Amino acid sequence: MKTTQLLIPTQKEAPNDAQIISHQLMIRAGLISKLASGLYSYLPMGVRVLKKVEAIIREEMDKAGSQEVLMPVTQPAELWQESGRWNEYGPELLRFKDRHGREFCMGPTHEEVITNIAAQYIRSYKQLPMSFYQVQTKFRDEIRPRFGVMRSREFIMKDAYSFHLDQASLQQTYDLMHQTYCKIFDRLGLDYRPVLADSGSIGGDASHEFHVLADSGEDEICFSNESNYAANVEKVAFAKQVQTCRPSAQELEVITKKKTSINDVAQFLSVAPSSCIKTLIVKTSAGFKALALRGDHELNEIKAHNLLGEFELATDEEIKSLDLKKGFIGVKGLGIDLLVDYSASNLCDFVCGANEWDKHLTGVNWQGIEFSEADLRNAVEGDDSPDGKGKLVIKRGIEVGHIFQLGTKYSAAMKANVIGEGGKAVTTTMGCYGIGVTRVIAAAIEQNYDDRGIIFPESIAPFQLVIVPINYNKSTRVKALADDLYQLCLEAGIEVLLDDRKERAGIMFADSELLGIPHRMVLSDTHADNGNVEYKARNAADKIEVKFDDALAFIQAKIN
Repeated sequence: MKTTQLLIPTQKEAPNDAQIISHQLMIRAGLISKLASGLYSYLPMGVRVLKKVEAIIREEMDKAGSQEVLMPVTQPAELWQESGRWNEYGPELLRFKDRHGREFCMGPTHEEVITNIAAQYIRSYKQLPMSFYQVQTKFRDEIRPRFGVMRSREFIMKDAYSFHLDQASLQQTYDLMHQTYCKIFDRLGLDYRPVLADSGSIGGDASHEFHVLADSGEDEICFSNESNYAANVEKVAFAKQVQTCRPSAQELEVITKKKTSINDVAQFLSVAPSSCIKTLIVKTSAGFKALALRGDHELNEIKAHNLLGEFELATDEEIKSLDLKKGFIGVKGLGIDLLVDYSASNLCDFVCGANEWDKHLTGVNWQGIEFSEADLRNAVEGDDSPDGKGKLVIKRGIEVGHIFQLGTKYSAAMKANVIGEGGKAVTTTMGCYGIGVTRVIAAAIEQNYDDRGIIFPESIAPFQLVIVPINYNKSTRVKALADDLYQLCLEAGIEVLLDDRKERAGIMFADSELLGIPHRMVLSDTHADNGNVEYKARNAADKIEVKFDDALAFIQAKIN
């Protein structure tokens, strides 16, 4: 195509509300246009990128044997009530009524709809396993949309669902989808990690997230420096370490002069935070509990929730009602159940609160204290990898994909049964597999940019090649060469953009680099004289002179 035929509204400056680089560059490159908070229109160049991402996803999903469907964005409340999620999902579910007073929602996901389809049309075990996918718009009423399309209210997702007779069949498809996702993200040119993850509001028994590594990522992921182990920081599980504690210090009560934080207490006593114990008081349905962790560790709320059910931190008044002193809570004489993290239970001669104002205890040991143990903490950099190989490295990641083993959470509630081999009804077992299509574009940019703009992976760039003819509208020789090269590229199936605008060379160069087009060829009167074309790759500093007669073969080799 020619630039004058396209809407490419590039900008020199990003809007003030664009906080991360992908948001800034997508606006500046004219890929998207903001309509309202969390709502974006995709402009022609953005659509070209979007369609390439979708095409790769479709090709790999088709290869995996999944069937494409398309389900409505608008979903009736009855389905969500049947699954039990109508009141569980939260305010992100946009609910509304039609003119007849019937309740609907804008679908944030489609488990209910696909399960309803399966309940109607999958009748026999002979039809299983069977999987379906769609590329469809979703809506989640985010309380604070931010970071452009990274966390918008309306977005495009590829979501897939599989139905099985038993867990063994589900595991086969789950493993296949894991491999398929790796192929997709490899083809998209992303540096990513699949990690063990929590299933969250979707539910289910097992899940993996796929994270693109980027400093702007909202999630922390852990992976071993010596093995393939990887997990969301909240999902890293630690086993109890058998360690013999040999106390050597005498327990003493010391005045700590209103020092209440672990760091302040540790500094005041000249000890490491890892030699201190912090005690949190939480309120559960069974009453108050005390949770003790090492001073340098943080509570993992998901692990605590799995152990205690719903809980919340006790208020100052509630702590006071237990005759405890906030900032000086220890592990002795609490009067409530004490749950100690594995790492904390291995400490000897530690520091903890004395349950009196301005006082802490030193040289404390666990002998004589009644408590139970559990894995309560988040992972930290340098922890031993849970698989026993190497140390954990922590990096930030952008979640672009998530796969779940749902089990029978939806199929049982919505009666998605089949007639089994023995003639009896069997509840199907389900899997769920999502990719944030629009988020993938932002994640790719977060990994691939420089001070001049986007450096798109070749597989998803809006064009493969841009031809920049200097003085195209003034020099008949330049115009003839540019048109000939453009036509040759079109006939060879190369996605080529000819910049035929009446602009200065600097502006054309800047726009091509901002847009992230991988290959550029420049023609000028000088090149008309010497019979060459100037070539430059977007991610390279050097320019190369190529004979015009060899230009097509040269660029074909570069693209291939």
